Amino acid sequence: MRVVVIADHAAFESKAALVAHLRARGHEVLDLGTDGPASVDYPDLAAAGARALARGEAERGLFLCGSGIGVCIAANKVHGVRAAVVHDEATAELSRRHNDANVACFGARFTPPERIAVLADLWLATAFEGGRHVRRVEKMMAIERDEGAPPPGSCCGS
Repeated sequence: MRVVVIADHAAFESKAALVAHLRARGHEVLDLGTDGPASVDYPDLAAAGARALARGEAERGLFLCGSGIGVCIAANKVHGVRAAVVHDEATAELSRRHNDANVACFGARFTPPERIAVLADLWLATAFEGGRHVRRVEKMMAIERDEGAPPPGSCCGS
């Protein structure tokens, strides 16, 4: 699978371990940084990774920051991205089975690199269940489409 991976300065070491793990498992990795401890702004990296995913440059994304929360919020601003914070087996599986998440976000300050690798493997291997969940995912995506439309009565929305 082709996977885009990003991390901020708080998670660059965990990202390096994850990239090596993914490549050893046969995944093609698009590593968009960062690669050192110099402070960077996680929204910039999350946006770059999410946009690469939305353009079809990868099938899934694995994003890391200190808590996983910041990259998740930023990634979800990009049309077509459904990012979820993953911190255990249940969130890894449910974010895929029920929500068809295409980005998993991890907090390097709370989850050790070896654990991130295990959870990433599970998340990547878990399929979307479909069924009743299709309607719910479609509703989430409809909200995204509606939010991008100009308001009724505006210059461009009438």
